[in-house]
Amino acid sequence: MRVTAVESRPAGIAGTIQSPSHRPFGARVGAFVALTKPRIIELLLITTVPVMFLAQQGVPDLGLVLLTCVGGYLSAGGANALNMYLDRDIDALMDRTSQRPLVTGMVSPRECLAFGITLAVVSTLMFGLTVNWLSAWLSLGALLFYVVVYTMILKRRTAQNIVWGGIAGCMPVLIGWSAVTNSMSWAPVILFLVIFFWTPPHYWPLSMKVKEDYARVGVPMLPVVAGNKAVARQIVIYSWVMVAVSLLLTPLGYTGWFYTAVALAAGGWWLWEAHALLHRAKAEVTGGKLKEMRLFHWSITYVSLLFVAVAVDPFLR
Repeated sequence: MRVTAVESRPAGIAGTIQSPSHRPFGARVGAFVALTKPRIIELLLITTVPVMFLAQQGVPDLGLVLLTCVGGYLSAGGANALNMYLDRDIDALMDRTSQRPLVTGMVSPRECLAFGITLAVVSTLMFGLTVNWLSAWLSLGALLFYVVVYTMILKRRTAQNIVWGGIAGCMPVLIGWSAVTNSMSWAPVILFLVIFFWTPPHYWPLSMKVKEDYARVGVPMLPVVAGNKAVARQIVIYSWVMVAVSLLLTPLGYTGWFYTAVALAAGGWWLWEAHALLHRAKAEVTGGKLKEMRLFHWSITYVSLLFVAVAVDPFLR
């Protein structure tokens, strides 16, 4: 499915666009920070640092942790800025993105493009020169995958966009492990798969909530092209696979009883919420009573608990 370009600054929000003479320094700094999508990056760091503890089987070098976090922030921030540059046309037409810096004019497209490229280059060099080059290439690969494969190719063409595009969000797990070991192992691969299967049932509930936004700009998120029942069934399927994969770490010897207990408890609650959403969808509940955002919010808690358990488990074995 191909979507044609749309007008980037519709009349409905034109009044919010800032002229160069009305862009105070503090607001400009805040706008450039906003280009990096800090709240999303927080979630990426939650999956990076615990894996470093698992790789070390204890406390990793804290200087290395800091360098990995800073490099990861810059890399993901560059990817997010380039994403906003490429999506500035549809961002202007969606309610949830109508106040982003490029839409309001607080940052110009040229500035955003230069900012994103600069962060990409700096983060890659920082990883390579201060951590290791395996982490650098993994970081650059994640950035290019998110910008090129997801944003430029998949997002506006297929309802499976978030499934495959989510691979970029799985890469911090590999980066965290490689930062400590300068190698790969089955443990980060399993956690990579956990995030891979977590991403669709994490994002689809939000997409259900704002599907009119996506429909307006022709982005075929699954809730736009399929009914609530079909989306909820997919959420349940991915949820079961995610929980099953999360339990593979213990039989392979990477984790012990504490991680297993947390994975079972958190995964069980996730499955309860996923099936409850499916039940409501089958009953053709709509609007606020569908409560799709319950699973979205729980998904963030789930991944936080799971990866905290990844970090704590080595100290209890």
